[in-house]
Amino acid sequence: MKIKKRAFILGFYFFIMLLPIYWMLNMSLRTNADILNSFALYPHNPTLSNYIKIFTDSSWYSGYLNSILYVSINTLISLITALPAAYAFSRYRFLGDKQVFFWLLTNRMAPAAVFLLPFFQLYSTFGLIDTHIAVAFAHCLFNVPLAVWILEGFMSGVPIEIDETAFIDGYGFSRFFMTIFIPLIRAGVGVTAFFCFMFSWVELLLARTLTTTNAKPIAATMTRTVSATGLDWGLLAAAGILTIIPGALVIWFVRNHMAKGFAMGRV
Repeated sequence: MKIKKRAFILGFYFFIMLLPIYWMLNMSLRTNADILNSFALYPHNPTLSNYIKIFTDSSWYSGYLNSILYVSINTLISLITALPAAYAFSRYRFLGDKQVFFWLLTNRMAPAAVFLLPFFQLYSTFGLIDTHIAVAFAHCLFNVPLAVWILEGFMSGVPIEIDETAFIDGYGFSRFFMTIFIPLIRAGVGVTAFFCFMFSWVELLLARTLTTTNAKPIAATMTRTVSATGLDWGLLAAAGILTIIPGALVIWFVRNHMAKGFAMGRV
C-alpha cells in the first residue's frame, strides 16, 4: 500500500512538473489565431510554421547563436579562472583564507541588478556594449565564485599524497595539474561547467541591458516579440521549447554527477 501511495505521489509530481512543458509544446504546434480562438488539450491541426519562422528569421536564429557564443566564452573563462583558485583553497592555508572563501559566495548571492549600472558605465567607456565578451565577463562575476566553491569540494576529496608523489617523481606543477589532477576531478569539472552554462543561459537582466542588436541573446528576443495582435504565443512557445533543449542535453551528460555537484562535491 505504501509503495502504491509513493508511486502515485511521484507520478503526480512528475505530471505537475511536465505539464507546463507539454502545454508549451502544444502551443508551439498551433498558430496564434488557433491558440486565441479555442482551448485544446492537443493540436488538432499541428503545424511547424513557428519553428520554420525561427530557423528562417535572422533575428531569431542569430539570438540562439549569440547566446551559445557568450555562454561558451563565459563557461571557458570561469573554468580557467576557478581551477587554479580552487586548487589554492584546497591545498594551502593562508591568512584570511576562510573569510575570502566565504566572501566569494556572497558575490554569488548578490542580485544582478546591483551590478547593472557599474557594468553598463564600464563597458560604455571601453566600447564593449553590444558585444559577446561583455555579457561573458559580466556573468563571470557570479559564475567564478560558484565554480571555485564546487571545484574546491571535489579537489579536497583528492588526497594530497597524490600531489606529493607526482612532485617526487619529477612532475612540474603545470604537467601534474593538467595530466594527473584534472582527470581525477573531471566529474567536478563537468558539473561546474553545467552550473556555469545554466546560469549564463537563463540570465536575462545583464544580457538584455548590455546588448542591443549584434549580440542580443534569444531571451531578449523572446521578450520583444509583439505582433499587431499582441504577443505571438505560438512563436514564443516554439522558442521556449528550443531554449530548453541545450540545457536538457547538458543535464543528460552530467546526470550521474548532479547530486555531488549540488552538494559542492562533498558527498
